[in-house]
Amino acid sequence: MTRRTPNARLQVLAGLAALSLAAACGGGSGSGDGGDKGDGASANVPGITATTVTIGAHYPLTGPAAPGYSEIGPAAEAMYKYINENGGVNGRSIEFKYKDDGYNPANTVDVVKQLVLQDKVFAIVGGLGTPTHSKVTNYLNNQRVPDLFVASGARLWDQPDKHPYTTGWQPDYLIEGKILGKYVKDNFAGKKVGYLYQNDDFGKDGVEGLDSQLDAASVVDKQPYETSQLSQPTGIAPQLSALKAKGAEVVVTFTIPAATAVALLTNAKIGYKPQMVVTNVGSDPTTLTGLLGKFSKGAVGAQLLDGIISDSYLPLTSDAADPWISLFKKVHDKYIPNLPFDGNVEYGMAQAITFAQVLNGAGKNPTRQSLMESLEKGGFKGPGVTPLRFSKDSHAGFTGVRITKLDGKGGARFLQEAQVTTDEPSGAIENAPSDAQGKPGDDPFTK
Repeated sequence: MTRRTPNARLQVLAGLAALSLAAACGGGSGSGDGGDKGDGASANVPGITATTVTIGAHYPLTGPAAPGYSEIGPAAEAMYKYINENGGVNGRSIEFKYKDDGYNPANTVDVVKQLVLQDKVFAIVGGLGTPTHSKVTNYLNNQRVPDLFVASGARLWDQPDKHPYTTGWQPDYLIEGKILGKYVKDNFAGKKVGYLYQNDDFGKDGVEGLDSQLDAASVVDKQPYETSQLSQPTGIAPQLSALKAKGAEVVVTFTIPAATAVALLTNAKIGYKPQMVVTNVGSDPTTLTGLLGKFSKGAVGAQLLDGIISDSYLPLTSDAADPWISLFKKVHDKYIPNLPFDGNVEYGMAQAITFAQVLNGAGKNPTRQSLMESLEKGGFKGPGVTPLRFSKDSHAGFTGVRITKLDGKGGARFLQEAQVTTDEPSGAIENAPSDAQGKPGDDPFTK
């Protein structure tokens, strides 16, 4: 992970100062702030009017990653509508424009440029996908467009020296891999372990985290897959057959939901019954239940989820007593009742709340620079069960997760307290602070 040295920080600040001066003198591409730092009039700030703030995002509304993930944009939009009804942020309503990229990097480049050049958004917030969003980070930073809360746990988003306008939000995959790996080590000692992972930074970061905790001798095989395989007749059967042949008794997966569902159905077909440990990214019970029913033409459903170990950094959607879940369900039922109430909807809403908090801190007349300064002050609290770690030196998000166990009825429960760690492989894993989570109503947007 790239970290700022004192000299590097001075160089970045000097560079930003030079860019701000050039914009004030009429130079640049027209995408700079052109205004103050948030205390005066926001003159000529893209996406800002006297009454609105326009932001954008890209999601796979179609394609292999659409199941589940296509719900995130509408869910975030629903929360923004709720926030707007409660007075917006500093008197401005949030307008959210999101476009379909089909989980195709080439499409991502096109739609993000449309959002920046045609729609003139103030910021990109929540663009989804490791292979997709990695193709636009250079462009957004060159244009000095805030690129907040990439919907991916790749460590690519936490490089403030290289990409000062880009940030993550969810725990990075190395952190998640570390905590899952420790659980496997502590609870399945002596078992042979195998990995199934997406062959990109998503999967590779997760594998690095797992490897930091598990004895190499216990890991009998590591099988990567390509998302293109999911639409092929054989799917990912070769990888799972190889894990079975190697005798893997525990299979840890860094898979998108469609790949998780295909893996579960393939295991049932080939008579393979390992203990499954699945990344949060690919383990939402509601999404998986729907996919299993769809792919099997109704033959099976939630029963294949029974006993899966996973994790979460947000409250469980099945916990009706949680005040955040109560709020999210109210917003869901009012604005998007036709969507399932699941972890993807929760994700979009929770991310929207964090953005509103950051925007609020950017001042009554926000600029792109004041937005980034607000984020780097940190201290935000919301639905997350572990702290956010935003600062000048960290553009990462949540610091950990809480281990869960799925049941055969489409539900889940927590198995232990939330844990936090660093994205250094040797960093200690500790219990999360008890005051990490905020409450609805602590800010003016979630009354």
